[in-house]
Amino acid sequence: MYKFEPILKTLIWGSESWQLSGVPGSLSVVFEGPEKGKTVADLLCEQHEQLVGRRSYERYGDVFPLLIKFIEANLPLSVQVHPNDELARKRHNSFGKTEMWYVLHAKKDAYLYAGFNRLLDPESYCRMVEDGSITQALAKHSLQEGDVFFLPAGRVHSIGGGTTIAEIQQTSDITYRIYDFGRLDKNGNPRELHTELAKDAIDYRVFSDYRTHYLPCPNRPVELVNCDYFTTSLLDLNQPIHFDHSAMDSFVIYIGLEDNCEFTDEKGEKALLHAGQTLLVPASNGRLNLRPVGTAKLLEVHI
Repeated sequence: MYKFEPILKTLIWGSESWQLSGVPGSLSVVFEGPEKGKTVADLLCEQHEQLVGRRSYERYGDVFPLLIKFIEANLPLSVQVHPNDELARKRHNSFGKTEMWYVLHAKKDAYLYAGFNRLLDPESYCRMVEDGSITQALAKHSLQEGDVFFLPAGRVHSIGGGTTIAEIQQTSDITYRIYDFGRLDKNGNPRELHTELAKDAIDYRVFSDYRTHYLPCPNRPVELVNCDYFTTSLLDLNQPIHFDHSAMDSFVIYIGLEDNCEFTDEKGEKALLHAGQTLLVPASNGRLNLRPVGTAKLLEVHI
């Protein structure tokens, strides 16, 4: 079981902490134990399917398939969209970017944009970007702790200020910036927009509800998202729980949201996961006991 040094990034609108990353140039590094100092890429090259599972290794090779972040938005992020696998491969020789958000904290009146509130076509989209009215066509969502949003590639979105979010996404750093509220970069120039690139990446469909609804249930996994790229569940624990993942053929990631949780694997190895930390459990390590220290809230992620 592995915990990693967070990779901290300061941005014009706030900050990100990359908790587990296989993105080239931003590879997570193990910070304790016998493998201390190794990157997640090193672990994958050494362990192959023993780390990630046979299906994942056949699909992604020596690229760790998920990126885990904490995002703290002091100001609104740009309105943006991410390409799907097909378009990203064609344009950038990269994976696309499907993601999800779990809201950790939201100030009063905090909001985010996800999806459209009206039907647009590429031409009307371009006009609204040009005249600065594109946010009027976006579905705006008020926020509170525990809200969940699934963002398949192609869905236009933006996080508002005063919001802290846990993000789970494909390993990809491709973003098409559509609108940036007229902000300037550190050199005093308008930040680059990708209006034309985004035009062919956007899913213009309109849905009645973009929020993921779920019913919390103590001491059992509550599934939040199940897609082609990851499955995420919420664990709200006040008593120990046992998992047998040996037939899953996948690594499992645990993201600490509140309080602490002690993990014991089938070899007797222990790891204490604090809120704000992420734990990677290899696919070869199938049986786990989780013991909350009092209580604990976590996200569980696998493919």
